[in-house]
Amino acid sequence: MRKKRILLLSEGFGTGHTQAAYALSVGIRQLAPDVQTRVIELGKFLNPTVGPLIFAAYRKTVSAQPKLVGLLYRKKYKKSLNRFTQLALHRIFYTQASHVVEQLRPDAVVCTHPFPNIVISRLKRSGLNIPLYTLITDYDAHGTWLNPEVNQYLVSAPEVRQKLLMRGIASDRIVVTGIPVHPKFWQRCPQAEAQQTLGLKPLPTVMIMGGGWGLALDEELLQYMSTWCEHVQLLFCMGSNQKAIQRMEQDPMYRHPNIHIFGYTQEVSTIMDASDLLVTKPGGMTCTEGMTKGIPMLFYAPIPGQEEENCDYFTEHGFGELIESKDTVAKWFNDLLLHYETLRQKRQSGQLIFREPDKCAQAVLELLQ
Repeated sequence: MRKKRILLLSEGFGTGHTQAAYALSVGIRQLAPDVQTRVIELGKFLNPTVGPLIFAAYRKTVSAQPKLVGLLYRKKYKKSLNRFTQLALHRIFYTQASHVVEQLRPDAVVCTHPFPNIVISRLKRSGLNIPLYTLITDYDAHGTWLNPEVNQYLVSAPEVRQKLLMRGIASDRIVVTGIPVHPKFWQRCPQAEAQQTLGLKPLPTVMIMGGGWGLALDEELLQYMSTWCEHVQLLFCMGSNQKAIQRMEQDPMYRHPNIHIFGYTQEVSTIMDASDLLVTKPGGMTCTEGMTKGIPMLFYAPIPGQEEENCDYFTEHGFGELIESKDTVAKWFNDLLLHYETLRQKRQSGQLIFREPDKCAQAVLELLQ
């Protein structure tokens, strides 16, 4: 009997969508080793030359014109893309998508980004007979995720389920699964052991997450954080942004034994275990990983749109706070110093773990039966 196959489709607009796809893939294989999975960033796969240029242009737009991004997000918030736009998207970037599906012959498709979700939905309208599951990778429900051809929506939280219900999506088409994270984020390493593994001192430790695009923190805030380095260990995780890494390594402000700069690393889980506080942009994936680890969070520079919605969700539920000024940083850093041992003991005892493990892999396997 042929093994079941699941095709997971993402896009390279940021890193969270694809990370969620890979995390789901690993979770599925752990629960059902006989199920085959394949993760593809569809636009990049079909257009290896043009795709990266589009993603680079998007990145520049987000960095230079965040208000424009927010305006576009809100303008289309309640609507799926119209048929003409979907057709244009398919013709320009995804004309060979049907061949990929035909060649791989999956038993189900899971989309972790709206664009491949639109493409597979269009193919289904043209006769493709295959279950389509849509994993919404934020704590909001933008209209571009929604298509009648979607068999099941896998959502991060009950609040997102409620938003879909208000859009007219039937309740039996929505499952609250959480956003999948790699299983290693559910494994707990004692903080002292994690710090020793990373060559760190047994000090209050703050992880500053720049993400795949590097750090977007205000320079004044960075300088202020660095003034705490005699008492607080600062770990800057800069992803693949080599220019930012080189600039920081050459800056005297960061040349202190309690300041550490990390490039792209597979050790994010261990770094979170070593840390007492996470400073990050409120991307859905990073925040879910932090929440899974039970680490308090400070949020900076949310992109207007989905990151603002993510930020609202996490702050309203008490998982963190938006950095309004240096006073926000001072309050949290002082709290670390004054109550370090108490916070450490709470975290090691599991009192700060916020939720149950995600159920996404199990839900997909149940739907596949």
